[in-house]
Amino acid sequence: MFISSAFAQAAPAAAGGDMQSSFMSLLPLVLMFVVLYFVMIRPQMKRQKEHRSMIEALAKGDEVATAGGLLGRVTRLGDQYLGVEVAPGVEVQVQRTAVVQVLPKGSIK
Repeated sequence: MFISSAFAQAAPAAAGGDMQSSFMSLLPLVLMFVVLYFVMIRPQMKRQKEHRSMIEALAKGDEVATAGGLLGRVTRLGDQYLGVEVAPGVEVQVQRTAVVQVLPKGSIK
């Protein structure tokens, strides 16, 4: 007795109007995703691509800055690691991904 009246009250009046209202309720969510893509995701992907190409182009003698703040000259190249000379006779081994910037020649005296 009570269940059948509850179903009768929740039944939609027209199927066409229900479809349009569900689409309109999803529209703000779709618009937010599009804005987030162009504001956050796309620029980050571009930055990652530039960083990857910079790391692949490293060569001996390049002057680099690492994420830890070390400045030095590349002396050895490996698949995952670099030898960086930070002072005359002092060489440290760092990961390739730790290089954040290639400095212009002559920056390090």
